[in-house]
Amino acid sequence: MDIIKPRTLSGFMELLPAKQIRFEKMAEILRSTYASYGFAPLDTPAIEDAQILLAKGGGETEKQIYRFQKGDSDLALRFDLTVPLAKYVALHYNELAFPFRRFQISKVYRGERAQRGRFREFYQADIDIIGDGKLDILNEAEIPAIIYKVFRSFGLRRFQIRVNNRKILNGFYAMLGLTEKSGDIMRTVDKLDKIGAEKVKGILLEDCGLTEEQADEILTFIAIRGTNDQVLTALEGYAGRNERFDLGLKELKAVTENLAAFGVPEENFAVDLTIARGLDYYTGTVYETTLLDHPEIGSVCSGGRYDNLAGYYIEKELPGVGISIGLTRLFYVLDEQGLLNPALPSAPADALVLPMTENPGPAIALAEQLRSAGIRVQLYGEQKKFKQKMAYANKLEVPFAVLLGEDEIQEGVCSVKNMISGQQVKLAPAEAAAYIRAALEAEKGPLILET
Repeated sequence: MDIIKPRTLSGFMELLPAKQIRFEKMAEILRSTYASYGFAPLDTPAIEDAQILLAKGGGETEKQIYRFQKGDSDLALRFDLTVPLAKYVALHYNELAFPFRRFQISKVYRGERAQRGRFREFYQADIDIIGDGKLDILNEAEIPAIIYKVFRSFGLRRFQIRVNNRKILNGFYAMLGLTEKSGDIMRTVDKLDKIGAEKVKGILLEDCGLTEEQADEILTFIAIRGTNDQVLTALEGYAGRNERFDLGLKELKAVTENLAAFGVPEENFAVDLTIARGLDYYTGTVYETTLLDHPEIGSVCSGGRYDNLAGYYIEKELPGVGISIGLTRLFYVLDEQGLLNPALPSAPADALVLPMTENPGPAIALAEQLRSAGIRVQLYGEQKKFKQKMAYANKLEVPFAVLLGEDEIQEGVCSVKNMISGQQVKLAPAEAAAYIRAALEAEKGPLILET
């Protein structure tokens, strides 16, 4: 029989155990933080009816979706978590309590060209707050607080949550008589960080058909900078000319005024008029989060307010606000930049129990006792020489090896060896558990290191 050469498909990430454990640590921080704000976990099917997924699609979405036939069924893999959420809320509308708060950390699939840091299968970590008919602006102020808590829990300090409001932008473009072109303009302006003001102006003139005066006025507007108070004061100069603009300014003020109460310092939050988000369904507050020392990574968390989540599936107005973190991409770029803390334990167990007698019974009992005390324990059951057992412990990078021979059994103790320092001590099982726990606690640090 011919041997098939194993390979991982391009655009699909497959990690070795040590990196997978670090990835799981990031996911656990997200789960615990989201849960601490009252978000319920949700898991929707990876495969949906293609008609459901493509209701709001078309264009690039239809090109990128993985679609296939199974019998008479037209099926597709989900390409994001928002459309399945819309279906879920419409389907279970009468069973849910609103506002409905959910988080979901799941894989999505996009058949786009695989590139460095961009994947065809990847995890998204989303939260959304869905209202029934109305959704208070306070929810839009809470979202940056959750982003802040997540990134601080990762160990990051130098990041910035940039916020704007689409009503301000739509109102401003209406003042210029550019309402019909506002979508194209916002998608162009959204590229400012990537291509610069000169190229943005060129696109506004050539592709969007703006006059020189209109393009200059837009670039002057989005270039407003300063502290949050200074930007808001500058925006006051445009007030009274368009009702939508005034409403957007009122909402943006409400978001910024509530941030201090939510515990978000101003150095991590900035009003930025260049933020538009390219997707048309955003209608109010929009967010993008960047790492200040690594602008090349781009946005690591984005989202915003939308007014009608499930209009294709139910005749109810269901406004919402949400954010999405591309977890796979974020992990990849952090790892590539060397920002993941190498000192954090990455072994699948805290301790490896090594039986040194023919009868494994005492070692089994010891392993169970340590597990009961909260230690992650692997019992080594192979009949190998001592040198091979220790080589396995070293390769596994387990922090502690716990040896149990005849002498230890007679004395009612076990030998605990610190695999990093080489120090070995004899302790009673309960003392051994406390000793290992204390050492592991001392090793704790941030998941991500800042340079």
